Amino acid sequence: MPKPITSEDYSRRLQRVVAHITTHLDEPIDLARLAEIACFSPYHFHRIYRTCMGETVGETVSRQRLTRAATELARTSRSLAEIARRAGYGSDAAFSRAFSAAHGRPPLEFRKAHLRRMESGESLMPVEIQNRAPMRLATIEHQGPYAEIGRTFEMLTAWAGPRGALKPEAVGVALYPGDHTCEAADSRAIVGVTVGPEIAGDETVSIYEVPGGRHAVLLHRGPYAELPRSYDELFAWLPTSGEEPGDAPVFEVNLNNPRDTSPADLLTEICLPIR
Repeated sequence: MPKPITSEDYSRRLQRVVAHITTHLDEPIDLARLAEIACFSPYHFHRIYRTCMGETVGETVSRQRLTRAATELARTSRSLAEIARRAGYGSDAAFSRAFSAAHGRPPLEFRKAHLRRMESGESLMPVEIQNRAPMRLATIEHQGPYAEIGRTFEMLTAWAGPRGALKPEAVGVALYPGDHTCEAADSRAIVGVTVGPEIAGDETVSIYEVPGGRHAVLLHRGPYAELPRSYDELFAWLPTSGEEPGDAPVFEVNLNNPRDTSPADLLTEICLPIR
């Protein structure tokens, strides 16, 4: 009699798929190959993936490629043609249509708007002092450039989805023990999702308790690619605020889901613990 497959088995299999997708974004995605990696029948793999991950493989790949493209437009001088090719589009026009649909504006306009904000020092949102409640997270450690943290969130989704741990009220959280904006290859982050006491750690995730208390909070509205500018604004505010940072990492709270929210409408709280 075959051994019953558990939600943990599904999680491990989908994590292998997500790891393959995120490290092969520049290659064609073959569903048969993904089914083989997951050790699922090719007849049923895609339905399982879509149910557990909340989107199709094609949607995952397109979203990740366009997110990377936004980062490249904001932070590099790569040409539009090169960024379009890396995103999997054969023409600038096709890439422009897809990027506009995802980000609300054409890629060159997105780049120009980002440069204008950088040059003008345009303010985002005021910094607020808040007393925040503690959070309980299921976490995976991310090591690598800040711009690649999305791949670790995908791995966490692959773990949480089959377990039913992605509750409607759950939010994604990323904690940064060091200066993650330097884009060093050995940068470290703790990527998590809020969970209840019924969720335990295992060989894949650790449970991390974020303490409550006083925090300086800046609300960033817009693409994740522009978050480093908001960090600069928060830390420029700090020396004139009369506040002193606490002995705990800064962290981000994703208030909405990038899978079903336009990047222009993404809301991210940047939270700095203060004494």
